[in-house]
Amino acid sequence: MALHPLKHRVVALLEAAGLHVDGPGDCDPQVHDPHFYGRVVRQGSLGLGESYMDGGWTVRSLDGMLHRLLRHGIDQRVHGLASWADDLRAWVLNLQSGRRALRVGEQHYDIGNDLFEAMLGQRLVYSCGYWREARTLDEAQAAKLDLACRKLGLRPGMRLLDIGCGWGEALKFAAEHHGVTGVGVTISKEQAEYARRLCAGLPVEIRLQDYRELDEPFDRIVSIGMFEHVGAKNYDIYFDVARRCLRDEEATGGGLFLLHCIGSNVSVRHTDPWIGRYIFPNSMLPSAAQIAACTEGRFVTEDWHNFGTDYDLTLQAWRANIEAAWDRLPRYDERFRRMWRYYLAASMAAFRARRIQLWQLVLSPRGIPGGYLAPR
Repeated sequence: MALHPLKHRVVALLEAAGLHVDGPGDCDPQVHDPHFYGRVVRQGSLGLGESYMDGGWTVRSLDGMLHRLLRHGIDQRVHGLASWADDLRAWVLNLQSGRRALRVGEQHYDIGNDLFEAMLGQRLVYSCGYWREARTLDEAQAAKLDLACRKLGLRPGMRLLDIGCGWGEALKFAAEHHGVTGVGVTISKEQAEYARRLCAGLPVEIRLQDYRELDEPFDRIVSIGMFEHVGAKNYDIYFDVARRCLRDEEATGGGLFLLHCIGSNVSVRHTDPWIGRYIFPNSMLPSAAQIAACTEGRFVTEDWHNFGTDYDLTLQAWRANIEAAWDRLPRYDERFRRMWRYYLAASMAAFRARRIQLWQLVLSPRGIPGGYLAPR
């Protein structure tokens, strides 16, 4: 019997990635709702993610299935109307300006500290760990914070700015281990309140403030996992803020700015439609070309370090933590849990397929005299 055209197309796409509807493999999707096929064809990644949230399909290895789709480029063959609409909005609007910039804080980071405390481990560090010598998530996050501090060459008495300070862990680490004073800015009320408690008694100030308002001198600047929310139309402003806030003494080559962010292999103007709707509204991953174009004339790139494969390990550890904790988090219903599982699995798949990277850049205003020796 001939398949319906929509089902035929989806089945063919899945089979191109070695996947079989209702097949026996761990990565084979089990389809429970016949509307699944039409949603995928019409809506692309948005339809795939939403139908999973709605229970329209299940799979034993969600990250394994999504990895196969990305590795075989299936996502590039089905875009859906949502992607075209997002592209148009990004052309017309500055999605990260004014009130829009606050949405990610309200929708994602203010979900509840209980969720993040359960998932992120000993430290509330919501970014990639450094697994070079680490065996556990907590070791990897401590290693990442240590690596950032060593790259910045922190010394007692220095003044450190953290753009997008999250729950304050980086500032706390820097103050306790390197004797610096610090200022952290975030647009999340939940994060700001937590960070103030975490850093109580340390020479650290936490502000609920947009980065664009900053205009004061610092010896060092760090920004970990925040640049993904800036947006291409604001990159020039972002780097202008960092440049004007970073001390620039000619004799020493000035200060240092460490930028830690997820990066895309290609230049885009908006994020994946499902991620934009449910996880990080108005977010956008930068490409190397976009970063280089905006640092040109503002900074010298001293170091560019990619350890994106470490994010897969970090996400797996987060998933293990949150799956073990759901029973202690009854206010998050089953649809939310499926959404969160899909978010973590899709992120694992993207890093595993090497579609996206994790970069740490070290920038200086005019170049370090004699050169910069990059710690690893």
